[in-house]
Amino acid sequence: MSLTRHLKTALLATALALTGLQAAQAQAAKPQEQFFPLQSYRVGPYAAGGTGFFGGFIDYLNLVNTRDGGVGGVKLTWEEGETQYEVERGVEVYERLKTRPGIAAWNPLSVGIAYALIDRVTADKVPLLTINHGRTDTTDGRVFKYIFPLLVNPYSETSGIVNYLGTKAGGLEKLKGKKIVVLYHGSPYGKETIPIYELLAKQYGFTVQQIEVPHPGNEQQSQWLTIRRAKPDFVVLRGWGVMNPVALKTAQKTGFPADRIVGNIWSNSEEDVIPAGDAAKGYVAITSVAPGTQYPVLQDIVKTVYDAGKGNLQDKKRIGSVYHNLGVLNGILNVEAIRIAQAKFGKRTLTGDEVRWGLENLKIDEAHATALGAKGLFHSIHVTWDNHEGDGRVAFQQWDGTQWKVVSDWIAPDWKLLRPIIEKSSLAYAKEKNVKVRTSIDD
Repeated sequence: MSLTRHLKTALLATALALTGLQAAQAQAAKPQEQFFPLQSYRVGPYAAGGTGFFGGFIDYLNLVNTRDGGVGGVKLTWEEGETQYEVERGVEVYERLKTRPGIAAWNPLSVGIAYALIDRVTADKVPLLTINHGRTDTTDGRVFKYIFPLLVNPYSETSGIVNYLGTKAGGLEKLKGKKIVVLYHGSPYGKETIPIYELLAKQYGFTVQQIEVPHPGNEQQSQWLTIRRAKPDFVVLRGWGVMNPVALKTAQKTGFPADRIVGNIWSNSEEDVIPAGDAAKGYVAITSVAPGTQYPVLQDIVKTVYDAGKGNLQDKKRIGSVYHNLGVLNGILNVEAIRIAQAKFGKRTLTGDEVRWGLENLKIDEAHATALGAKGLFHSIHVTWDNHEGDGRVAFQQWDGTQWKVVSDWIAPDWKLLRPIIEKSSLAYAKEKNVKVRTSIDD
């Protein structure tokens, strides 16, 4: 080979090496992003919940980006897909956005959509968060590796409500002989707790009558006439969206007192009581997140996000409302899972499976909540690889005509009763779907 050819070959190799180095440097310099696909709903009968929750979620992501530069230098990004709370639309949004790089987790805030995604997210190895709702047996992380019903699942919520009614009656043993009506939304979400109410009725000796209200719940006259004839001691309102104020107004028309109605976790917002006017005064509802703007994290959002014109809510008066605060808390849980996962895997864009590991190590106690500016916003959460819910503690709040006031301590569910039921159901699912039951976080 001539000297000229040697020189040409060497120059070509050098050029290729420089090109590769420049490409690597460009890739390294490319901003890291963690993506949240949002199956939101801002129109339709459940728009109040959707705008409040997703507004709070986006506000918190904006806060972290603006104040902190993201998480570990990784910017948080998102894109919304309108579902109108419909399963088919939710699945369409999933299929359209699932190929986007750097997906952290899915947060649909819809039982129907969540059910439709269980097999999909498991195959794609990306976590699905169903805060305060979802399929109860997904609490068992041994079987449902990628599903996280954080804070409260439907059965622990039900147990918390019955425990609260026990305190109202003078003790759980005093529930014997009492009559409870459950007025539930005619959807998979509404029907989820039918068997657990039957079980708790046998456990404590009360009678239960469960009455369905067809979606969306604009007409309930016949149901409340049935309730008036039944003369229950308490009514549990397991509603959603427009069903809730209609229930309170119809109860007043039929003479049933609001202070003997206890709302579930999706019947506890300002949007549920304000439209009902004076019919809502005295109404009690369960909650996993406290209302109000007194928390430093909410004040940071106002100062950093809204004062800069980046707020997601059209009406600033909704800042600090139940739905908005739940969205903020959901943002905290997602972001802290990413932060925990980055400590193990590096400060970079994470895979969905790595975020799943972060969720399975998610622990926020009072000290951690204080550092986040969220002390008192919620009780605590400690997720493990086999318990994908956390502590399950709830409080109860009462509407005084202008605002919610917390009227109870934080109440724990009856885990000794619930966990075997959850495991029986999850193991049956594992057998049906041929899912290997995990024995550790590494499985």
